[in-house]
Amino acid sequence: MFSGSIPALVTPFRDGALDEAAFRRFVDWQIEQGSSALVPCGTTGESATLDRTEHRRVIELCVEQAAGRVPVIAGCGSNDTAVALDHLRFCEALGGVAAGLCVAPYYNRPSQAGLIAHFSHLAENSSLPIVLYNVPGRTVTDIEPETVIALVQRHPERIVSIKDASGKLERVVQHRTALGPGFVQLSGDDPLALAGYVLGQTGCISVTANVAPRLCAEFHAAAAAGNYAAARTLNEKLFPLHKALFADASPSPTKYALAKLHDWLTAETRLPIAPCSEDGRKAVDAALVEAGLV
Repeated sequence: MFSGSIPALVTPFRDGALDEAAFRRFVDWQIEQGSSALVPCGTTGESATLDRTEHRRVIELCVEQAAGRVPVIAGCGSNDTAVALDHLRFCEALGGVAAGLCVAPYYNRPSQAGLIAHFSHLAENSSLPIVLYNVPGRTVTDIEPETVIALVQRHPERIVSIKDASGKLERVVQHRTALGPGFVQLSGDDPLALAGYVLGQTGCISVTANVAPRLCAEFHAAAAAGNYAAARTLNEKLFPLHKALFADASPSPTKYALAKLHDWLTAETRLPIAPCSEDGRKAVDAALVEAGLV
């Protein structure tokens, strides 16, 4: 269903507002460079500081510009179950959205029973397929393997995939053993994607693919084909960039890198994300050279 290099797209801003022309151009560039699907309104897209109108417009723009060339997995998560469902239903009505990426509710700190109730409510009240998003480093809440397994077994037609940014690679085996290869497992950590392929993941929802989409696409193609020698070489070329893009609060290093590479993109972020620090910029500059991008 979903595989390969899938950028969690930045949301371009200019003078504080969504830059629609730049976003359309960015979508085209990502597809031309080989990205296999697109994620608007994810964490890297600063979804937490988009208002509802902006959130919907970013998804609309992505669907319009992608025009069916690659799947669109729209960020639909919230710490409010009703808001997450509203996002899913909007995407359902819009059409052209392959699935909704739904992060574990943040701040509320629900129990595992609460997570099952939250995701079950979404699955039972929307027909859009759901990609679970587990990123406990940001949400505090961890969707434990037993919870993932219970949810997929309860809603096999609705909960079809997971983006796992827990950093716990053994979970790929736990999920695969219980749910089989039909349950699509995607990495949420660029540096762990190569190991993830060996264990059974099929791709990565990526930060680095924003900046180096062609290299990332080549890496994922090699890994998926089992050409691990080529994949290792590409991974080592990309590794400094994987690290540098988190040298400061994400996505400020990513936006700094993109502004260096493209005069039609700015480095603007929204508070509380500050502009990339001097140390962060130095790390990004060095990594862009290492990757052969400048």
